[in-house]
Amino acid sequence: MKKVLIIEDDSRIRRILQLELEYEGYRVTLAKDGDEGLKFFNSERFDIILLDLMMPKVSGEEVCRKLRKKSEIPIIVLTAKDQLSNKIELLDMGADDYITKPFEIEELLARMRVALRNKGNYKEVNTLQYGNLLLNTELKKLSINGNEVLLTKTEYNLIEFFMINKEIVLSRGKILEEVWGYDSEREEKIVDVYINSLRKKIETSTKKYIHSVRGFGYVFKDKSGEE
Repeated sequence: MKKVLIIEDDSRIRRILQLELEYEGYRVTLAKDGDEGLKFFNSERFDIILLDLMMPKVSGEEVCRKLRKKSEIPIIVLTAKDQLSNKIELLDMGADDYITKPFEIEELLARMRVALRNKGNYKEVNTLQYGNLLLNTELKKLSINGNEVLLTKTEYNLIEFFMINKEIVLSRGKILEEVWGYDSEREEKIVDVYINSLRKKIETSTKKYIHSVRGFGYVFKDKSGEE
C-alpha cells in the first residue's frame, strides 16, 4: 500500500483528498501546515507528497526546498497559480509536477501514478552540508573539514534541526519542542546550555554559526568573525 503525505491548510480539501485516496487504496497522513508536514516527513517514510503552495507559517515553496534537500520523493504541488512563470518556478525548486486548483480527482490520480512510476524507489539523500559542516543523517555523524566531531545524542538532534532550518530565526520554544519534544517556558534555559556546548564544538574565533536573537531565540547562519 502506497503512503501519501498531504500537506494542505484547507480542512475541506484535506478531507476530500483523504476520502478519495483511501478509496483508491492509498494510506493517507494529513498535515495542516508546513511545520507539521516536515515533522511527519522526518518521522515516517512516504511514497509521494501532495503539497499545497499557499500556507501559513512555512510556505509550500520553502517546504518543497527542504524536502528536496533530503529526499528524491515525488512531490506534486497543489496550486491556485496558473501563470507559466509560476509553473516553471515550481519545477525549478524541485516539484515533480503540479496541478492547478480546482482540479478533478481523476487527473490528480493519473499524475500521482505517473510520478510514482517515474521515480520508482526513490533514494534518500543521507547528508546535509552547510559551510564547512557535513552531517551524515544515516550514521548520525558530524564532520568539520573532514574531521569527525563527537556529539551527544541531543547535540546531534540540535545540529540536525539547525541545519534543516538554516538561516531561519527560531524561538527557544520552537527549538525545545522540536528537539526535546515538549514546550515549556520553565525549561527553555536548557536550550541555551546545549547551544553553548555545541558552539564550543563547531565554532572558532573566525567561524560562527549559532547567533542569538535578543529576547527570542537563535538563527543558524554561516558568518565569519566575532558575533
